[in-house]
Amino acid sequence: MRTNPDVLIIGGGLAGLAGALHLSKKGLQVTLIEKSAYPRHKVCGEYISNEILPYLQWLGLDISELQPTTISNFEFSAQNGKTAKTKLPLGGFGISRFALDHFLYEKALQNGCVVITENVNDVSFENDFFTVKTSQQVLTSKIVLGAYGKRSNIDQVLDRNFIAKKSPWLAVKGHYYGQFDNSLVALHNFQGGYCGVSVVEKNIINICYLADYETFKKYKNIDDYQKAVVYKNKNLKAVFENASPIFDKPLTISQISFDKKNPVENHILMIGDTAGLIHPMCGNGMAMAVHSAKIASELVLDFYSGKITSHTLLEKKYKQEWEKHFSRRLFMGRILAKALTHKTFTHLMTAAAASMPFLLSTIIKQTHGSPITINS
Repeated sequence: MRTNPDVLIIGGGLAGLAGALHLSKKGLQVTLIEKSAYPRHKVCGEYISNEILPYLQWLGLDISELQPTTISNFEFSAQNGKTAKTKLPLGGFGISRFALDHFLYEKALQNGCVVITENVNDVSFENDFFTVKTSQQVLTSKIVLGAYGKRSNIDQVLDRNFIAKKSPWLAVKGHYYGQFDNSLVALHNFQGGYCGVSVVEKNIINICYLADYETFKKYKNIDDYQKAVVYKNKNLKAVFENASPIFDKPLTISQISFDKKNPVENHILMIGDTAGLIHPMCGNGMAMAVHSAKIASELVLDFYSGKITSHTLLEKKYKQEWEKHFSRRLFMGRILAKALTHKTFTHLMTAAAASMPFLLSTIIKQTHGSPITINS
């Protein structure tokens, strides 16, 4: 039985791995628990804003080793096929979660992090210590970071508010061979959803869309749904018909909740999608996940150095920082996503943005941050 690392991290996605790298870089003993082995594909848009590049470099990560695509342009289209284009304010890059997560995982191992491939069944907090039970063992620590993603059995254990509510959203993602502009991330609207298209490493096209489950369930399978609903947008029809699938079948996840979550639950600092999920149409969830890991890690280091003197103060400061950096983005994401479900509004917005591209750029800025500053 392993006990008493300085920090236990539940979940090994972008947020969990970035947190593990940050804390181990600063000399803390980190144990990360992840249910799945690396490398693996995940349902994700796979576009990352350049706002996190300074932080990745500080962590010792040279993303160029993965040969990501450089993305500088954005295109949006309404259901009627009308398009609007603009330059991305900061730009970004395209990289698959298959490559990126594995890259961070290997760096975490090099940093001395312990990675356990098991399921977490229970988390409790008593006398300023956490007890975490997996299927194989019991671990204890003063600090636990929750980085286990959008939805988990741990949310049920913690009785989080959103977990009892049914969500209408289903996400579908696949990789394809074909021709697509490497510098472009595109978002195409269709009835009941929207689809992101961009290129990742090795000229692979990532296509990921969010669909309303009520509309989706009327069809026998994904292929029928795409042809009947998604293809109504001529831009999406062209993308799919000129691409060859790499996966045997697309990856899907359901019950995706965009309801507001608490960034601290049962004294656990939640990071990434576990703390709050921005609509994929805003294209910034990966950057937010990494940024939240930085915020939590810096506060944890202050806790261990004595600058933060209690769990209560640590939790208070993390909530404040989360709200400061992300609450506005998440709010705007919900507003935009709701607005884009209305066909007339979407058509009018697209027409306006097509003639005045700065409008599209202004909207993008509402859900993106400034380049992350590094203090030490």
